[in-house]
Amino acid sequence: MKIFLEDGECFDAKCLESEEWLSYLYYTENHGISMEHVKVVEQVSGRETLSYVLRTLKLLKKEYEAGTINAEEYALLRPALEWAEVSKGGSVKERQKWRERGYALDIHNLASADIFLEHCREREEHAELIAIMIRTHGLIGQALRGEVPVRENTALIQIKEALGEESAYCVIRTLNRCIIGGVEEELWERVEKEAQSLIRRILVGDLTEFSTADRMIRLDKRLENASESFAELFEKQIFPNYELWYYQSAFSDFSIDQVEWLLRKMMEKMEEGVRYLSFKPLADGMYYDYQGRKHLNLYKERIVEKYMRDASVENVELVVEKNGRAMLVDFRFSTVCEKLIDFCVEAERCGLLTFEKSITVLYDMFGFRRDEFDRLNNESKYLSTMNDIEESTKNSIIAYAVGEKIVDVGSGGGVLLDLLERKYPQKEIIGTDISDNVLRVLEEKRCNEKHGWTVKRHNFTDGPYPEKVDSIFFSSILHEIYSYTETENGRFEIESVKKALQNAYASLNPGGRIVIRDGVKSADDTVIEITFHDPEGMDFFKNYMRDFEGLKDIEDRKIKIYESENRVCACTNFAREFLYTYTWGRESYAHEVQEQFGYFTIEEYREFFETLGAKIIRCESFLEQGYVSHLESKVTLSPDRFPDSNCIIVAEKR
Repeated sequence: MKIFLEDGECFDAKCLESEEWLSYLYYTENHGISMEHVKVVEQVSGRETLSYVLRTLKLLKKEYEAGTINAEEYALLRPALEWAEVSKGGSVKERQKWRERGYALDIHNLASADIFLEHCREREEHAELIAIMIRTHGLIGQALRGEVPVRENTALIQIKEALGEESAYCVIRTLNRCIIGGVEEELWERVEKEAQSLIRRILVGDLTEFSTADRMIRLDKRLENASESFAELFEKQIFPNYELWYYQSAFSDFSIDQVEWLLRKMMEKMEEGVRYLSFKPLADGMYYDYQGRKHLNLYKERIVEKYMRDASVENVELVVEKNGRAMLVDFRFSTVCEKLIDFCVEAERCGLLTFEKSITVLYDMFGFRRDEFDRLNNESKYLSTMNDIEESTKNSIIAYAVGEKIVDVGSGGGVLLDLLERKYPQKEIIGTDISDNVLRVLEEKRCNEKHGWTVKRHNFTDGPYPEKVDSIFFSSILHEIYSYTETENGRFEIESVKKALQNAYASLNPGGRIVIRDGVKSADDTVIEITFHDPEGMDFFKNYMRDFEGLKDIEDRKIKIYESENRVCACTNFAREFLYTYTWGRESYAHEVQEQFGYFTIEEYREFFETLGAKIIRCESFLEQGYVSHLESKVTLSPDRFPDSNCIIVAEKR
C-alpha cells in the first residue's frame, strides 16, 4: 500500500516497519521545517521534512539512472540523504531521549549524524564516511549564502582521501544537487556553477574565505548599505566565531536597523562555548497566515519595535538561551500582549470596522503604532493595491510629465516612481508621503533595487513643496486626503483637497503640470438598483450603510432594501461608493469603508482649475474595467451599466 503525503510525495507503507529513519520522520511530533519556504502556516503538518527527504531521494535516483554516479557512490549517498534530517523527526519521548544522550537537536546535521551512527554503525560498511556527509549536509549551500565559513566544509577532504578526488567530487556534487534541488529546482540552477566550483577548491585544500563584504551581501543583500560599525560587528565578532542558522527565515521582513539592534543585544548576552546562533525560534514565532498566505505578524512586529526603542518596555523581552553549543533567539511576550495579539488577529479576520477601530485604539493605548497613518496589516494590502497596475491606467498618465523635476504625491508602494524613472531616466523624480511606514518601505526599496528616485516627507495640505518643480502627480491619493484629513468640520471636507491642489499649483514652475488620476463623483444622481448574487452581499451593504460617513453633502441617499429579493436601491453616488468598496472584499472593508472615492465631478474639477488660472489639457471620466470584471459575477445592476469610477485631469500652469 502506498502512503501519500500532502504534496503528492509517496512511499510504501511496509517501509515504516523496516526503515527507522522513515518511521522517525513519518510519526514525528515535531515541526522542524524552516519557515523560509513555507507559504501557508496553517498547512504545516510536521511531515514537510519527510516530503523534502523523499524529493532528495527521487533526485538521487535520477542522477544514478543518468550515469552521473556509479552503484558504489549511490550506496553511500542514499543513507546519507535518508538520515540527514532525522533529528527533525521523532516523538516527544524519542526526542527527549536524544537530548539526554547529548545530541544537539537544534543543529540538526550534527544530531542526525549521531542518531545515524547509533542505529547504523554496525550494518553500514562506510558508516563514518556517511556520517561526514550528514554532518556537512547543506554546508556548501550555507557557505554560499554567507551563513557559515567555508572552513566548516573541511571534513569533505576526508571523503577525497577515502574515495579519490574524482569520485569524491561526484559524490559531494550529487549530494548538494539533491539537497538544494530538493528545496527548489530553480535554486539549484542558480547556484550550480558556484557550488561545483566551491566543491572543487575545497577538495584541493583551498579553504579561502569570502571577504567580509562579500559574505555580508550573500547573507542579506541589504547589508551592502550597512554602516561601518555594523560591518565591523560581522568582521570582528560574528563571522570569526559563529555560524548563523535560519538567519534569512527570521530577518527577511525586519529592517537592517532592527537586525543590527538584535545582533548587538545577542553579543551582549553571549556565553562561552557557543558556536551556533539559531534564529529558528524567532522565525517560527513571528509568522502567521494573513489573506491565506504566510505573513509577518505585524502586531508582534510593532510591539517588538517599541521594545527596540525602549528596552524597559515590560510587554516583551529578548530571550537568548544557550542549549549546548547553540544560542537560541526569540522574543517572549507578556500574557497581556499575547492576548492582545490573538484578539487583533481574530478581529482583523472579521473585516468589520468596529474591530478595526478597536485594534487601532488598543495599539495607540500601548503606543505600538508607528504614527497615526500606520494601518498595521492593512498597510500591506494598501501598498499592494497601490502597486497593482496590471489592469489600471496608471501607465497612461506618466506621458503628461513635463520639465526636469517630477513629484509623485503619496507614493505608496512606489510603482509610479518606478514607471516615471523608466520613462524619464535623466529627470529628477521625488516621491513624497506622510506615513513613517510608507517612507521606510520606499527607502528600503530604493536601496535594495538601486533606484535613482528619492523620497521625502511632505504634506501638500500644510503648504507648497519647498522648491519649485515641473510636474506633480496625484495618483489615487486625493481621495485619501479628502477622507482622512481632519478639519474643524471633521473629515470629508472638500477644502482639504482644494488646499492640497492650491499648494501644489503654487509649487509649479510656469508651464508645469498637475496630473490627477483618482475617483470621480457622478453629476447624475438617479437611482441604481443592485441585485446581489451572493446572500452575503446584503450583509455587506447593511454594514456599509452603518459605517460609511462620507457623502455629507447628499441628504437623500434614496436607499431602499428589499431583503427577500436580495435587492437594494440607492442614489448613483452612494451606489458607486458602495460598489467600488464591495470590489475589495471583506478583508479590505474596514479600511475602504472609511474612504470616499469620488469627491469632485468632472465639471467641478474643470471649474476649480479654471479659477486657479490653469490651462486644462485633459479632463475626463471613465470606468476602470477591473471593477466590472470583479463585480459582474457578484451583482446585477439596473440600469445595466456601472457608473464611471475614475478620472484623469491634467492642468497646466500658465
